[in-house]
Amino acid sequence: MPNSSSLKERPLWLDAAAIALLLTATLKIMANATISPALPALEASFPNDPGAAYLTRFLVSAPSLTVVLVAPLAGLAADRFGRGPLLIAGVLLFALSGSAGAWLPDLVSILGSRLLLGVAVAMTMTAQVALVGDLFAGPRRSAFMGWQTAVINIFGFMFIGFAGYLAGLSPRLPFLVYTLPALLLPLLIVVARREEGRGQAARKGVGDDGASLAPVNWLKPAAFVGLLTMVTVMLFFLMPSQLPYYLHENGFDSASATAVGLGALTLTGGVVALTFKRVSDRIGLAATFALGFLLMGSGFAALGTEAAWPFVIGGAALVGAGYSFVQPSFLLLALQVAPAERRGSVSGIVTTAMFLGQVISPLLLTPFIQTFGFAPVYFGTAVCLAGFAGTAVAAGVLSPLREKLAG
Repeated sequence: MPNSSSLKERPLWLDAAAIALLLTATLKIMANATISPALPALEASFPNDPGAAYLTRFLVSAPSLTVVLVAPLAGLAADRFGRGPLLIAGVLLFALSGSAGAWLPDLVSILGSRLLLGVAVAMTMTAQVALVGDLFAGPRRSAFMGWQTAVINIFGFMFIGFAGYLAGLSPRLPFLVYTLPALLLPLLIVVARREEGRGQAARKGVGDDGASLAPVNWLKPAAFVGLLTMVTVMLFFLMPSQLPYYLHENGFDSASATAVGLGALTLTGGVVALTFKRVSDRIGLAATFALGFLLMGSGFAALGTEAAWPFVIGGAALVGAGYSFVQPSFLLLALQVAPAERRGSVSGIVTTAMFLGQVISPLLLTPFIQTFGFAPVYFGTAVCLAGFAGTAVAAGVLSPLREKLAG
């Protein structure tokens, strides 16, 4: 196994393990986004199925439902059996279940494959986050998290565009995109070998120096991180789930305008995420949280101000920029609150929280929009995020004071 000094000296973009883990992180956005452009044509290809309209719409969100249920168990499995083997098994299952929609005969069986795809996502995401904690530390881990958010945004933009092209040829072709992660398997074997010795020590409660890892009360802080993650993702998901309806209500061509708005969100987020390490190193994690929440809140406030192009594009860009600071901060904080032997479990908690936020966002927030309208909900979201920013600042100020008093 390479020693830690060599790992620190090697740039992330030249590290096979880092490249593999960065690309594996994109499976999260690939799972839901890839088949979206094909849904209308897929529904039309089953004219004799009376439930086609409902089933095709559920295909996108079905994996998220399974992730919520399976991710905690996947986290326990990662701690018990190792992150590397779980990651390899998850990628194999992802390729098989994701591509099954290209040849399965009916929508019910395709739906079953989508639910199985969620199991694969739960396995890969929990193992991937835990491996990041195992293989990278300090500034290198911060740099990785920033790169990861950028890669997810950029690849998400590419996946949707490529899938849209394939959907124009056949509604079944986008399912074949799910076979691409199988190309990562040789790199993932390298990751599994690098993790093997370190992972076995962590699961036995032994640190890298051979010292026993002291037990800590990690579950309560991990649950708090999960709760805050869920609420933040729920608010963020107002963009992909509600923006099309907001634009349609205000006279925009919802399809093209949504593409422009979400394009501004993802591209801005991808660029800003590259500065995450520099910003977090300079101002600290608490202040980075506060900055991210303030940017997100400003974006929603802009959207609530007026339904005009400058506010739509500017608001979406601000939300994307803010989320590119908040998302990696959550992952770093989750890895900080758990001991090494529990990184799989805490990764499962955060993965569940992220996908649960996506699931409950339209269920919880749509009634508020129907009752009060888009602008009040956007402004209310901005106020909530400003409150999160204030709490993050207070936590950053009070934490050193507590440490001094305790000392």
